[in-house]
This record gives sequence, C-alpha cells and structure tokens, in this order.
Amino acid sequence: MSWIVTGMGAVASIGADVEEIFDSLIAGRSGLGPLHGYDRGKFRAQVAYEIDDRPAPGVDVPLRATRWLERAVAQAAADAGLGDDLSEVPVLVGTTLRELRSVELSWRDGIPFDAADLHFGTMLRHRFGAADTHTVANACSASLYTLALGADLLDLDAADTVVVAGVDTITESTYGLLDRCYPEAPDRVRPFDRERRGMLQGEGAVAVVLRREADGPGPGSRVHARVRGVAVNCDAYHPSAPDAKSITAAVHEAHRRAGVRPADIDLVMLHGTGTPLNDEAESSALGTVFAGLSPSPYMTAIKSMTGHTAGASGLHSLVAAVDVMRTGTIPPTVYLDDPVDAVAGFRLVRGGTVRPQEPLRLAQIDSFGFGGLNAVAVVERVADEALRHPMHPEGGGK
Repeated sequence: MSWIVTGMGAVASIGADVEEIFDSLIAGRSGLGPLHGYDRGKFRAQVAYEIDDRPAPGVDVPLRATRWLERAVAQAAADAGLGDDLSEVPVLVGTTLRELRSVELSWRDGIPFDAADLHFGTMLRHRFGAADTHTVANACSASLYTLALGADLLDLDAADTVVVAGVDTITESTYGLLDRCYPEAPDRVRPFDRERRGMLQGEGAVAVVLRREADGPGPGSRVHARVRGVAVNCDAYHPSAPDAKSITAAVHEAHRRAGVRPADIDLVMLHGTGTPLNDEAESSALGTVFAGLSPSPYMTAIKSMTGHTAGASGLHSLVAAVDVMRTGTIPPTVYLDDPVDAVAGFRLVRGGTVRPQEPLRLAQIDSFGFGGLNAVAVVERVADEALRHPMHPEGGGK
C-alpha cells in the first residue's frame, strides 16, 4: 500500500513556511547565528540555528516549541483543505525535548508554566479540536517514526486522514551537554567535511497530512507526493554512536517496503549531522547499499543550513525532498569544502544547486537518533497528471 501527502507546513530558522524554507535552501542561505537565548559566557560554542522570535536577546519565553508546532500543523491542515477542524483526525507529534525549555525557565526564573502544556495535545485540542493525539519521543528520528505510525493507522482503517509532525527547540541544558561532547567547539554544521567539529542544534516544526492513495486527496484535492515505504528499527547499540549495519538494514527494509531497488533511488536526503561517528556510519551504510552504482544517487544534507532540528529533522528533509523533486533543483550541502575519503564515490551536491537533466522520481530520507533509533522513508514524485482524481476532476494545486 502507498500513501499520499496532501498538505505540508514547516517552520525553521531559515523560513516561516515551506516555500520560504525551500527558497533559503536553494539559495544556500544558512540559519546559523550568534546564540541569542542564553548567556554565551557559559559555553564554548557561541552559535546555533535559532528561530529569531524572542522579545530581545537573552530574554526567553515559554511555549515557543508549542507555537511553532501550532503554525506548522495549521499550514499543513489548510494546505490539505482541512481548515482548523481536526476533531476526527489523529495527530502524531515526534520530538526529542517537548517543552523542556519551558520547564527550565519555570525552575530557574520562576516563569509560570502549566505541567499540562508539556503534552502538545493540550494545544492541539484547544486550537484544532484534536481529540486523538500522540507524542513520540524518539530522539532525532522521531518525526519519521510518526510517519510510519501514521501509515499504520491508515492501513488498519483506524483513520482515513492523519497529521504527522515533528518539533524541537534548543534548551540550555542540552546545549550545554553537547558543548562538552567535542574536542573543539563546533562553529557550524559541516557534514562529511574534514574540518567538521560536531553538531549544532536547530529549531523548528514541520507537519504533513497523510491519506491512503486509494481514497484520493480529500477536500484539498492536491497531492504533493507519494510515500512508498517507511522502515524503522532500534538496535540499542550505543547511547549516541550509530551502527552502520543497523542503518543498512533500515535502508534495505525501506526499499523492500517501497518495492524499489537501490538503483531506482534518484536522491538521498542525508541525515548528515557533521559528527565523525554519524558521518562514518552513514557513509559506510550507504556505501554498502549503493555499492557498484556509478554514479550514485544525488545526495545532500540540509542540516548544514537548518542545524539539527532533532525530532523535526526527518520530516524537514522529507518536505524538502518533495520540493526538490517538484522543481528538479537540488540544494547544496553548504560548508562542505573538503569531503572525507569515505564519500569519494558519492554524488554529493556542494558549491551550489544542481539541476539534473533527468527527472528526480524517488527520494530516500535518512533519519537516525540516539540509542540506535533509525528511520528511513522512500518518497515518490507525483506527476502533474496524477494530481487529478475522479472525485476532483478539476485537479488541485495553488
């Protein structure tokens, strides 16, 4: 069975919606900037990929993650023609930290915070009437886990439409923890570059509306893409170091579920965190999966511009992949100046956008989290003629 994406919404440091984010990616525009939310004197690292919506530098407010999630879900629901009524639609949210930053502000500064707001379902119920909400705390692969769970709900006839989403914000405690993980303080995210120093966090939210393809696009009458398959596994190999064999297994399983071969993949949206352990494991796994293929699929890593948006990162890459296939333009991996030997055989996009002559039809999205939480999705471009459906002969689109 396959599923269709009928609505998309996103917020990140490089844009307030899907279109602005993709425009930034194509322009090679990074969201990297000086750390605003905290006292920089406490950290070696001085930069991050923050959303600039605080009232003033150094002044923080609670519930920022919840507000971004609300905006992303509202965008996706409107795009899918659902409006603001999600009372009959399950909403699944992937995250790493939920509203931990709000808890920090409450504990340290006494800023009021209702414990009920730790659960995103509180906002989703008040704003959209959503009665069936679930939070998936699966680290950096969380939003692709929600995609897999949403597809399962559709397959089981538990719903005819689902919203799957992801959101995360930077917290002072996790920024400080990561600040002590690397020999040198990271100054930017540099996936697969010899001068990489490690990962820097990003902020944002993303949501997509998913339906069974057999049911058609629903009230919005638009189809952005087809989800061919999603695979997840958890190897518990190490708290933070990914396992190449487990990643390889997840990729193979995603291909099997999608009914495709490695040679069919045109584009890989890399997890690409710019940490030595992740880069090594991901490049090893992809070297195994795409062994013997020359050239390899095109590959790019958008975390170089968005930072690591953690629980939102998988769907951020998926939404970008949809626009890449739609436009035929692949954004570069910025800051990738001197690739490591392990990616020498890969067709990495760097130094500027690439517009292949051949259509990009199938994209693979990689998303790997702490604790060996791996998720891989395969998404297919929908040709213009496929945007029409018997129930909507006029077609769709904006």
